[in-house]
Amino acid sequence: MLDVRQLQVFRAIAQEGSLAAAGRALHYSQPTITHHLAALEAHFNARLVRRGPRGATLTELGDALLPHAEGVLERLRHAELEVRNLAERGMRTLHIGTFPTAGALLLAPAVRRLHRQGVHISLSEGELPVLLRGLRAGELQAALVFSQPGDRLDLDEDFEVHRLLSDPLLLALSEDHPCAPLDEVPLGELRESAWVGAADPHDPCDRVLAWACGREGFEPLHVMRTDDYAVVQGLVAAGAGVALVPRLALGPHRPDLVVRPLAGPALTREISVAVLRSTSARAAQELIAALLEQAALVAERWAATD
Repeated sequence: MLDVRQLQVFRAIAQEGSLAAAGRALHYSQPTITHHLAALEAHFNARLVRRGPRGATLTELGDALLPHAEGVLERLRHAELEVRNLAERGMRTLHIGTFPTAGALLLAPAVRRLHRQGVHISLSEGELPVLLRGLRAGELQAALVFSQPGDRLDLDEDFEVHRLLSDPLLLALSEDHPCAPLDEVPLGELRESAWVGAADPHDPCDRVLAWACGREGFEPLHVMRTDDYAVVQGLVAAGAGVALVPRLALGPHRPDLVVRPLAGPALTREISVAVLRSTSARAAQELIAALLEQAALVAERWAATD
């Protein structure tokens, strides 16, 4: 069977670039490093590390093994942390990721409830691609994620995915925009409009906008870009352009801003919580229950103001 120390040595060689440097990083002697590497290569019956006068590099097979080794070691680190917290503090630990617009309205109240039930939360914030990488690498046990038109959520059978909330993508306009009086705005009416988009042109909202505009036969023209939705709304209110904004990101009502749905099929983000199946069943169920309860409250609040 594989030995954890073999994987630690292999990862250290990949990170440090030589067997000697790996030994220094792990406080192992050179013979110990060589022994563990040899045992690992014997297990796979393959050369994993190429040694030369200038150091060590991974072979093609070593490159294939490295992400798996890193994932195993990261999962073990989380397991150790969770058990230690439970033993020393009486608290279980959940490593949760969230994207920015879901953190305040959905996750924060759930975290408060979980703390009361003896669950410690380790929180990471990032955009969807970062969260998905963290889930797949085992760095996160759960994360708030979303899918939307043109973007399928791609998670394998290692995860349970529980739908929480439909978050509509709404059109933000200045109060003097020609389309502001309309109850619903046909996307084709915005063919000549300037758009305020995200700093990254591959941002999910920008991708769904490009997908929807493509169905109408045009490309949106982005004139300004920012990742701060408060800045987006300020620029739109000042007449710099129009924007597609998730309802979760709108914040308090602004009298100088008009928000309208787009005509036709609704553009929505389906927000879910993805949970690694190996997560403690009790902690995972507490997280799911808390998020479902909070999502229901948000949906009720939205229904009351529509």
